[in-house]
Amino acid sequence: MTALLIDDEKHCRDVLMLLLKRYCPSVQILAGCANGQEGLAAIESMHPDLIFLDIEMPGMSGFEMLEACKYNGFRVIFTTAFNEYAIKAIRHNALDYILKPVDKDELIRAVAKAEQEQSTQAPTNIEQFLGYLQSQRVGDRIALPTMEGLQIIHSEEIYYCESDGGYTRFALKNGQIILISKTLKEVEDVLETKGFCRVHHSYLINLRYVQRYIRGDGGEVVMANNKALPVSRNKKQEFLSLLEKI
Repeated sequence: MTALLIDDEKHCRDVLMLLLKRYCPSVQILAGCANGQEGLAAIESMHPDLIFLDIEMPGMSGFEMLEACKYNGFRVIFTTAFNEYAIKAIRHNALDYILKPVDKDELIRAVAKAEQEQSTQAPTNIEQFLGYLQSQRVGDRIALPTMEGLQIIHSEEIYYCESDGGYTRFALKNGQIILISKTLKEVEDVLETKGFCRVHHSYLINLRYVQRYIRGDGGEVVMANNKALPVSRNKKQEFLSLLEKI
């Protein structure tokens, strides 16, 4: 099988390339791409059998890259850190993924599955997968009351929400900060079924963007934007339990 590696982190591409060469010699690596735009161009020109695709990439996410892709005659193995929303979507459509850091046994299993699908000419589920993503996004919008009116966003655009007295501050993926005149408890009531967790009296986080957890009395959680947020002692177990379910 011919393959592309698409990941914005060079060390992740290098490690994956090494593991593939060592444990999956049947995979011919065509190129490594550092972002979605490079990946898109490589897919259209090289028509790979398989792509290893990171989800969270700056500029264009893995999902956005797939949506922009005209050619889709390939299998996809997603490579991702913890991302509840992404994994739910992938599982729903019977696609494959490997959690980072990549385990060689999981890699061997995923490649063997892709080769089996290719040999039986089983159809890919990319179009079905993209349709599912779109349906989820339509029903996943929330309206934020700002001074100028209502700003409509998707919950996946939110890194975390921070209490500011009777107000709540939303930190978004694009770097924007939006302050609304609702308490964090009111916001929690809306977002708790959308993959969010209250980790502190002042913070409600989007679990799909948890990068790592640092142990402590309550500890700290580091988000995908490298912002470290405190975890209160009485919220610690609930938070860790939610992580363990994925």
